[in-house]
Amino acid sequence: MSQQQGNLTIDRRTFLKYSGMLGVGVAFGGLMPVSESVAFNRSLQKVTRARLTMGTFAAVTAMHPSRTEADDAIGKAFEEMDRVTRLLNRYQSASAIGTLNKEGHLSDLPPEVSQVIARALHFHKESNGAFDMTVKPLVDLYKEHFAAHKSPPSEAKLSKALDLVDSSAVKFDGRTIRFTKEGMGITLDGIAKGYIIDCGARTLERHGIKHALINAGGDIRAIGGKESKAPWKVAIQNPEKEGPYVDTITMVNGAIATSGDYEVYFDEEKLYHHIVNPNTGRSPHQSTSVTVLASNVMDADALSTAVFVLEPAAGKRFIENMPKTECLILNAGEKKIMSGGWPSA
Repeated sequence: MSQQQGNLTIDRRTFLKYSGMLGVGVAFGGLMPVSESVAFNRSLQKVTRARLTMGTFAAVTAMHPSRTEADDAIGKAFEEMDRVTRLLNRYQSASAIGTLNKEGHLSDLPPEVSQVIARALHFHKESNGAFDMTVKPLVDLYKEHFAAHKSPPSEAKLSKALDLVDSSAVKFDGRTIRFTKEGMGITLDGIAKGYIIDCGARTLERHGIKHALINAGGDIRAIGGKESKAPWKVAIQNPEKEGPYVDTITMVNGAIATSGDYEVYFDEEKLYHHIVNPNTGRSPHQSTSVTVLASNVMDADALSTAVFVLEPAAGKRFIENMPKTECLILNAGEKKIMSGGWPSA
């Protein structure tokens, strides 16, 4: 996760898509600022602000009678997301996670960090190890080896890194955390982004916003629909970012998150990407993307990663045993595999 500031401009199509205003097939030209306010109806103003945060493009849309109050709430939401990002960013050596990975232990954990670690360990147990925050040595090995040699690491190096992937070697009591194996590290990339979005959503609600949508790189949190009776319409993007959407759903309250092999990869063939199986140390290839619908983005984020590792049939069974959770899996043959309650529009 990283942050960029400045005078960001984007094309109007992208802006409207992220703010929930774009209908499929509609295109606009030119550039525009990353904020907009329009009268949605006689009683609601629709206010959208968008910028880069968490290393991705994020847009927050709020519906409220007062444009000024909506704009203020959105600003507070971005401030909160930035604050929590600083705590969870493993790339910053001074952050809580950066310090933990450097020292191997950390006391007096910030409550936000403790909550995310606890949930990560919960999903490690629920998924029988498919979700594992201790994959950092593997991910770092692939990244560094491909950068230096343009080739995958040797079996010996892979085996050495794989020995350090072990959530059972994490001692955690809610206030302190310690690794029992030297060289271990954690990455919360598969869950932290969702938690940060949820923090932004809670901030909006604390400031009186009853209808809102946060879209951060396709991970989405919906609050209250566009108004009392109108749901938000959300499209699931094609992994190739071309052609028709994979599916479209409507949401009033809830969240979706997508994991795929197409966003971060280490080789041109995309055989080695940022999602790795904690048991084998290799990237799964039976799925192209996994989208999970849940009550909050943190859970959807972690579960989409777990399902990707479990692969389609096992992942679908796993989600169907989770309450109030659904999934849409696009397998390597581009076949759609949906859980029993997936709500296609």
